[in-house]
Amino acid sequence: MMKPTLKPLIASLIILFVLVSFKNERKKITIYSIGDSTMCDFAPSYLSQFGGDNYPIRGWMQMMPGFFNDQVLIHNAARSGRSSKSFRTEGHWKPVIDQVKAGDYVFIMFGGNDQKPDTARHTDPQTTYRQNLLNYVNETKAKGAYPILFTSLVRRSFGKDGKLRDTYGDYVTAVRNLAKEINVPLIDMYQKSWDLVEGYGPEESKKLFLYIEPGKFTKLPEGKKDDSHLCVFGATEMARLAAQGLKEIKSPLAGYLK
Repeated sequence: MMKPTLKPLIASLIILFVLVSFKNERKKITIYSIGDSTMCDFAPSYLSQFGGDNYPIRGWMQMMPGFFNDQVLIHNAARSGRSSKSFRTEGHWKPVIDQVKAGDYVFIMFGGNDQKPDTARHTDPQTTYRQNLLNYVNETKAKGAYPILFTSLVRRSFGKDGKLRDTYGDYVTAVRNLAKEINVPLIDMYQKSWDLVEGYGPEESKKLFLYIEPGKFTKLPEGKKDDSHLCVFGATEMARLAAQGLKEIKSPLAGYLK
């Protein structure tokens, strides 16, 4: 027969086991991300056009799962070539916002393609670009979810004087101002990536971007020099900066970082 003094101990252990199990089975955090090619996932079908799985182009959000624990689910909906305008008009936003639930997060980062002159993508930083971002933020909030704004990544554009040049202008300022005006968290990836690229310098910074040697891929016999898109290493470093940013803004998501 079990001794009476053991019963409370066993009951306590059972309760503790249930609580630990519940904690381990807690609801996972879901992050949705919308943006352009510097952020998006590059599928095998895209990579195969140039050289298979080892073709090195990546978006920084594609590398982000490696910085979170297994309690975080990431749905990266960013699309190459899209602006804050065309992402919506082409129908990419609706399936995202339809899935967003209370407590989810939405990362928002556009700008590069908003500068393009074609009417399908172009926006004005002070008016239509700002309004598009505000719409994404408000629609996210309406679902009870949490938007986070991101400024664009810097392009590797060094002048003859060896100094990095700004290629975004008001498109970066507009995001910073909007975040401040409506009190939405901002991770200033432009400044962070600027500091990183500038720190590497004109030559070493090439290792962050898509620089491919001639002859490495049969479909690119002359190689490739791309100062906007990231290689695996560069995308990983940008993801690291984003993770750092989550800590700096004291986002609850920082508690899920490895």
